[in-house]
This record gives sequence, structure tokens and C-alpha cells, in this order.
Amino acid sequence: MSTYSNDIAAVAKLKENMSGGWNAINAESAARMRAQNRFQTGLDIARYTAGIMRADMDQYDADPSAYTQSLGCWHGFIGQQKLISIKKHFGTTDKKYLYLSGWMVAALRSEFGPLPDQSMHEKTSVASLIGELYTFLRQADARELGGLFRELDAASGDAKAALQDKIDNFQTHVVPIIADIDAGFGNAEATYLMAKQMIEAGACCIQIENQVSDEKQCGHQDGKVTVPHADFLAKINAVRYAFLELGVDDGVIVARTDSLGAGLTKQIAVTEQPGDLGDQYNSFLDVEEVSAADMNNGDVVINQNGKLVRPKRLPSNLFQFKPGTGEARCILDSITSLQNGADMIWIETEKPHIGQIGGMIDEIRKVVPNAKLVYNNSPSFNWTLNFRQQIFDAWAEAGKDLSAYDRADLMNVSYDGTELATEADNKIRTFQADAAREAGIFHHLITLPTYHTAALSTDNLAKEYFGEQGMLGYVAGVQRKEIRQGIACVKHQNMAGSDMGDDHKEYFAGDAALKASGKDNTMNQF
Repeated sequence: MSTYSNDIAAVAKLKENMSGGWNAINAESAARMRAQNRFQTGLDIARYTAGIMRADMDQYDADPSAYTQSLGCWHGFIGQQKLISIKKHFGTTDKKYLYLSGWMVAALRSEFGPLPDQSMHEKTSVASLIGELYTFLRQADARELGGLFRELDAASGDAKAALQDKIDNFQTHVVPIIADIDAGFGNAEATYLMAKQMIEAGACCIQIENQVSDEKQCGHQDGKVTVPHADFLAKINAVRYAFLELGVDDGVIVARTDSLGAGLTKQIAVTEQPGDLGDQYNSFLDVEEVSAADMNNGDVVINQNGKLVRPKRLPSNLFQFKPGTGEARCILDSITSLQNGADMIWIETEKPHIGQIGGMIDEIRKVVPNAKLVYNNSPSFNWTLNFRQQIFDAWAEAGKDLSAYDRADLMNVSYDGTELATEADNKIRTFQADAAREAGIFHHLITLPTYHTAALSTDNLAKEYFGEQGMLGYVAGVQRKEIRQGIACVKHQNMAGSDMGDDHKEYFAGDAALKASGKDNTMNQF
């Protein structure tokens, strides 16, 4: 028997035990409401989605073509529509996640108003958004199942059996969320407390980065400041303890290194003997050998390989790393995190270059063979220019005639449709599959695509509606496309829950229910 059938039987048994007091309760209606509300708490969601993510990780280890993907979503409705669209177009949500971007929380969800991505937004705003996303995804379940139940009531014979099978094998819109905890918003205790909130809201995967919390910079900006490994590992431990305390034993931690874009550190690492982790961190410092006579008032000096050296210290009281050490630091950071509790790594790069990413992952896998990468297919990259330049450079190395192209001006529209542009676009199209195969990328995400799509679609509508097109700007540019593309929210009252409300009225009041879904309901036009 299906869960649905079991629930009908269970509620019917409860009715029997109530000696007639529950006669007005319909067992099938109660079972339908249970089916529409599968997940009772955020922890139920976290445990369920953690299992999905762990299974996906195992599949990827066996077959790198089985990579996963997500888009960053800054509102529950956006996340909901994304998953509805995925189910419509692909029939399944398998390996399709949500990403919760700290950047978008700062820019769009802070009570302070739009902020730079510097961990200045409220600590509770991330957990609140996780809860909001899952509220909307659960509502998508309820809406779709409600439609199936209404079809079931109207069907007969084979059609009824087919609908019952759809209900019994219904795939939820609830999918894993990779949630950005930034640099933990403080010390390890603050990280633990915030992680608990996020997990209780439903997060099965938390991404944390090795920047200094109070010096945090946006992912693709300069001036980033990292912390010694011991500090970062304490925060990884804090997140793991939060998962274990709440019974989400499969919880996933993604450790992000910003070392490629971080030329600074706030602290000199503690070291007890040559070659230990602290000593390795300090070995990347930009230093100069000094004698006691060379020292100035307040100088910080360390003993490095038997030599007295002075790290370069800026007026900001930050210490500088040697130029050109970013990749080596990324590799060390990643190996260290994976050996100390992290499940996956995230390397933030300045450009989307598979060779660069793959080179680092190859070094990491020499130590951790099953290392897997989460990667930001960032809107901060100029993908068109980057890939056209990559093709240009490859052709130059191969000795191909490039006289028709100006490398510095390859973004120019005049190059659209050329052989070089076509090849670059094809490389962009296959980037995910290629990078999953060649660079160990398990999960591809775009941090803030819906920030840009919201701006673009609003610009298009405003230009037409307030311009010469008038109402046609909305009708032709939005509504007509919604209808013809089968966008669910064209029936916006249905999307907002009007039909579910009618169902509930009927459950609660029977024939006395005042329902909105009469023949003259405007939504019937669609």
C-alpha cells in the first residue's frame, strides 16, 4: 500500500475510536492534507535533503557526468518557480538544488537596505530565507497535489488508476539548499549558533569561507583577508557539532578558500615546529631577513628556518603574502579542510578557466583522491570575453591566423557569428560537463542569476508598458508568453493558493462552503 492509502486507513481507524464524534471528518481528505504537507519541520527537510546530497556525491564519484547544479534564489517565490519550471521541462528535480547566496541576502534581504557583501546583514536573515524558500517549495507540493486530487475525483477507470499512480509516486519540489554562512559572522561560537538556526530552517549543506569575519569582502573583489587554518577549522568543527546536535548526521559542509584573491592575512599562525600547518601558512608571508640592529619600534619578527625575518605589515595592521602564491595556498587550504571535517571544497577563481581549476584539483587529489569541488559559475565573469580570449590564445599557440581578430576587443558585437565566437559559445555551453569531468566539479551554481533576470525582465516591461506599446507591452511581452509557454503562475490566484483554499473550505464545511472557483472565475480564461 502507498503512504496515501495507509494514511486513509489510519485516519479511518482513528474515527472509529472516537465513537462517532469525528463523523464529519473525511479520512481521504485528511490523508490528502497529510500528503500535501509531507515535511513537518525544517529538521525533517534537512535530514531528507542531506540523504539526497550524499547519494548524489556517491554517484558523482562513480561517474563525473552525474554532476549537480543550482541557481541562487533571493526569495521563496523565485525558488518555487524555478523548481516548478524544472519539473515541467525535465520531469524530475534530480540533481537540481537551490543556492542561497550571501551576496543576495546582503543586497536584497537586509533590513538595513542594500548592502555590500561584507557580512553586515542581520545574522538571522539567512536562516529566515531558508525557511521562506522551503515554505514556498512545500506550497508548490500542496498546489500540484491538490490539482491531482481534483483530477482524481473527476476521473474514472484507467485514467483514475494513472492519476493514483502519479499521487503515490509524487516527487517533491523540496530539494537540497547549499546555504552561505559567509565567514561565520564572528567566532566559532557565533558560527555554531548561526549554523543551528540554518539547519533548523532546513539547510542540509552549509558553505563557509576562510576570510576574516570583520574584514570580509565579496567573492570576486580584491583586498580579501584570510585566517590561519586553525581558526577556520574551529568553525568547520562548530558547524559539524551543530549538525550532530540536531541529528542531521549526514549534513554536508563546503569549505571555501578565498586565497586566490586574498593577498593579506590578519594573523601570523601559531607554529610549534618546522613544517607544521602554522609554519606552512607563515611560509607564504612576504618577509625580509633582518638583524636586531635593523628592527624598528613595534616591529613583528619571526624565526623562519633559522632566520630572523620581518613580515611586511601594512598601515591597516594586516600582513602581506608573497605575490603569486595564491594557487599554492588554495591547494593547502583545500587539502587541510578536507582532512579536517569538510566534505567538499569551493575555490573562488578570477576567471572560468578549466585548466586553472583542474590544475589545482589535480594537486588536491594527490592527497585526497575523492576531492569534489563546488564552483561558482559567476555572473561576475564576463563569460563572452573570457572564452573568446581563451579560444584566441589556443589558436595563437596552434599557429592559426588571427589577423581578423583584436584580442582586447573581442566583446565587440562585430565578432558575433564568427568562427572564433561560435567555438567560444560552444565551450561555454559545455563548460559544466567539461569541468565536471576534467576539474572535479560536483556542483555548479550561479550565485545571483535571479538578481539579474529580475532586473532584465523589469526593464523590458517598463520600457514597453510606459512607452508606445502601452498595455500591449505587458500582454505581448509577458501574458501571451506565459500562456503559450505554460507558465504556472499565469493563473496567479491558483498559484497563491485559491484552489487549495476552496478544497479546505469543502473539507471543513461540506456543501455550505463558499468557494471562489465558480464558472465565472476569471482564471478560467486561461
